[in-house]
Amino acid sequence: MGVDIGVTLRLSVLDRSHTRQGQSPQRALRETVRFAQQVEALGYHRFWVAEHHSVPGVAGAAPTVLASAIAAATTRLRVGTGGVMLPNHQPLVVAEQFGVLGSLYPDRIDVGLGRSLGFTSGIRRALGRDKDAAEHFGEQLAELLGYLSGRPDKFPGVHAVAAEGLRLPVFLLTTGTGADTAAEFGLPLVIAAAHGDDRMLSTIEHYREHFRPSAWAAQPYVVVARSVAVADTAEQARRLLIPEAWATTYSRTRGEFPPLEPPEQVLAREMSDRERSQFERALRGHVFGTSDEVAVELKELTARTGADEILVTTTAFDPADRLDSYRRLAALPLP
Repeated sequence: MGVDIGVTLRLSVLDRSHTRQGQSPQRALRETVRFAQQVEALGYHRFWVAEHHSVPGVAGAAPTVLASAIAAATTRLRVGTGGVMLPNHQPLVVAEQFGVLGSLYPDRIDVGLGRSLGFTSGIRRALGRDKDAAEHFGEQLAELLGYLSGRPDKFPGVHAVAAEGLRLPVFLLTTGTGADTAAEFGLPLVIAAAHGDDRMLSTIEHYREHFRPSAWAAQPYVVVARSVAVADTAEQARRLLIPEAWATTYSRTRGEFPPLEPPEQVLAREMSDRERSQFERALRGHVFGTSDEVAVELKELTARTGADEILVTTTAFDPADRLDSYRRLAALPLP
């Protein structure tokens, strides 16, 4: 049931099923499945999909359903969620969904969990949740782990039948104090590196110091999530990041995350001072450059964090450019 500790750094993929200008959500989801097949051929370890509700620029709203399609289309790749947002769901239903996945695709399914809520009050109402739902995350997590382990404490006699007896690794996606929960429950930690190394490093250190061995992991396991872009030149790599940087800017200034636009279209925009500031901020904190430059940065990141695994996101407008970046990344000599 626990996570295997590798002797070399693992590279994995997080895909959010972004839509692109002029593209339907249906095509974006089909591209995600095709992309998983491509990165499997490149040797990546995991492929995770995310949960976003009612976001115009993101098609991935049902991660366990999408994970099933990806697992069916691949053979070796571990498949999971990054993550299922537990406050949006009943723990029994989540356990049952992963039980079905794990039964159909043995030893290939990961349970990645987060504590975020729907983005707006309307979405939360549609999901049947209120703004305080995440305050009970620890209780929800304990209930879910009980179902997955076959020891349901909260509702004795209630079982997620398909999940019992399976080896389903559980990961916790977190920032800040959420690392306390991962340490308390003895779960592998997934943490984003973009918010600043000092804060990230102290969070990881705290997690390792307070980690309690469990049936899910015998020792701390750290997955660092990072946006990475690799190309012939640093400028070309930076251009790959521009579409998502603008979509992030748009969402923060107008309250809606739009489909991705071509980088040249974004750069031709007349931005307000506020938009320009947000845009430049959104372009910071990523790893990008030539193969040699990115190799150096990732080695330094691994040395600072002691990461067991890097969860990579590259959101380019052109799928061919994105795949080329992942191909170059997979070829790098890493620890």
